Amino acid sequence: MTADELAKRQAIIDACRRMNALGINQGTSGNISVRHGDGLLITPTSLPYDTMTPDQIVFMAMDGSHPPGQKPSSEWRFHLDILKARADVNAVVHAHPTYCTILAIMGMEIPPVHYMIAAAGGDSIRCAPYATFGTVELSAHAVRALDGRLACLLDHHGMIALGQTLDKAMWLAVEVETLARQYHGCLQIGKPPLLSSAEIERVRQRMAGYGLSEG
Repeated sequence: MTADELAKRQAIIDACRRMNALGINQGTSGNISVRHGDGLLITPTSLPYDTMTPDQIVFMAMDGSHPPGQKPSSEWRFHLDILKARADVNAVVHAHPTYCTILAIMGMEIPPVHYMIAAAGGDSIRCAPYATFGTVELSAHAVRALDGRLACLLDHHGMIALGQTLDKAMWLAVEVETLARQYHGCLQIGKPPLLSSAEIERVRQRMAGYGLSEG
């Protein structure tokens, strides 16, 4: 194992532990992948983050094959399909943050209630239709919902955030949960006014100069 691969494996473990510390995930329900060589590194299924070791992170080739004796996350399929579909993305973070999941249960997208929605690549954060976890159908729904976007919700499930780096994907996952919490709060008062698509595009262009909206 090269030093680069070891560093990526440890970064995945650190990010998993950070997800739980930040409260955007619970237990082992989330999963993370990072592009590596001609495949990806992905969290194993059902192993506690606190005791996870670098050698337990699973390398998966782009044909879905992986070493015998290792079991990748049950959501490996959408990680693989997203990285196949998106050359601009090198990391995928999936979690079940409380407010994102509340909106997802209701089948609601996050509209442009705040200019920071531009960080996710457009004027909304779409909610992908429901499908059973780990299925081809869920993966197809997720890839479509992420078209032109860096984040989406998954109906009755959770959320996905993408990035050029794992740090950027993690940052965006936290930001999307903040937006979901803000939108949820607004809905307790009434129907929130929304920013225009043109304004969100202006913000997105300005953000690109700060490296925030480019993955």
